Amino acid sequence: MNSNGQDKTESRDGVVSPEASQYVAPGPLPAKFPPPPPDGGTRAWLQVLGSWCLVFNTWGLIVTFGVYQAYYERGTLFNSSSSNISWIGALQSLMVFAVGAFVGPVYDRGYLKHLLAAGTFGLVFGHMMLSLCTQYWQVLLAQGIVVGLGGGCLFVPALAVVQPYFGARLGLALGIVGTGSSIGNIVYAVIFIRCIDTVGFAWTTRIIGFAALATLSVPLAVSQMRMKPPVIRKVLDPSAFTDGRFMLCILGCFLGYAGTQVTFFYIAFYGQANNWFTGNLALYLIPIINAGSILGRVIPNALADKVGALNVVIPGSILIGLITLCNMAVTSQAGIICIAIFFGLMSGIFISTPPLLFMILTKDKTTLGSRMGIAYTFIGLSVLVGGPPAGALLQHSPSFLDWAAAWTYAGVLPFAACVAFCALRIWLGGWKLFSKT
Repeated sequence: MNSNGQDKTESRDGVVSPEASQYVAPGPLPAKFPPPPPDGGTRAWLQVLGSWCLVFNTWGLIVTFGVYQAYYERGTLFNSSSSNISWIGALQSLMVFAVGAFVGPVYDRGYLKHLLAAGTFGLVFGHMMLSLCTQYWQVLLAQGIVVGLGGGCLFVPALAVVQPYFGARLGLALGIVGTGSSIGNIVYAVIFIRCIDTVGFAWTTRIIGFAALATLSVPLAVSQMRMKPPVIRKVLDPSAFTDGRFMLCILGCFLGYAGTQVTFFYIAFYGQANNWFTGNLALYLIPIINAGSILGRVIPNALADKVGALNVVIPGSILIGLITLCNMAVTSQAGIICIAIFFGLMSGIFISTPPLLFMILTKDKTTLGSRMGIAYTFIGLSVLVGGPPAGALLQHSPSFLDWAAAWTYAGVLPFAACVAFCALRIWLGGWKLFSKT
């Protein structure tokens, strides 16, 4: 203790600092010197559970739209073109991305519970209203906008609340959280498939809404911010628009994500329209894709740690394009199931790898939240370039479904993404087998 009664705490170079003294002192700590994360313990793993439930009910529900697309194509609820139907799922995804860009600053100010309550209400209320819909515009409003807005309020907190609780084990924690998306899609798709012919569309949708309410009660009960961030993120970082490498990365992700959305939207309808399946069995192609994507969201990131994120996403883009084009050669049930499995394994590249690229390309980490919001807003717009145009190509002829045109369009987009990523690889210093990027 010094002459002023302060505890002495030496830094690494032996210099005593009052700030360091405050850091180790008992009691509340200043925001600029947050305590180290516990990296485990009951409270920390409860946050993982809560975030898993949030992801389960955001992307787990949204990717399930492929089974809705195939059902709506039957004309049982309303009659509309494939392109118009896909606008429902496109708007739903867009709302999650766009709203997420504005949710970050709200979360930073400590309004976690408010966001969880608003998001839960939006998801559940949207499904209850969807159960009453009988016309296209009603479904577009309930499922496309209301459910999408609810998901947008939940997705950012799902990832943000976990990070302050983990240090060395953060990758493991976020990996567990990420599996909620694939498992959620499997569960909700199977609920839809099993119930649609027994209790009808209205009660199937209500059951999904009640399941969402039950699982979202978990984060409402256990999710808790460990501390407010020392810096509240900006909604907009103008410097991102003048960073050519960052914008080129966004372009590559935009094109790749647009191409993958076509398969998610139309593969179940493809199997159904070609009569390769009986009853509702074609709808199981969506859970098959997501079962494969469980590994597809872990393996790319593990490889990226070893050889660099761009060295993973470049060949991955080529493989996704080839798998998508192979849809045109399918002639049987076995063939389309194989496509679904391999596509699921590879599609995770455009979900798990982009955040790594955005982090690496952002030098000033205080702007990372804002830049991620900008990036995912643009990526969210890609759903408008994916599903609806592919549906228009599919039905451009009134006499038959032109699947070759739709799959060609979907397959070319990942190849275009590969070109963008190759240009970025050269811009960052050329080809290196082992690289941080």
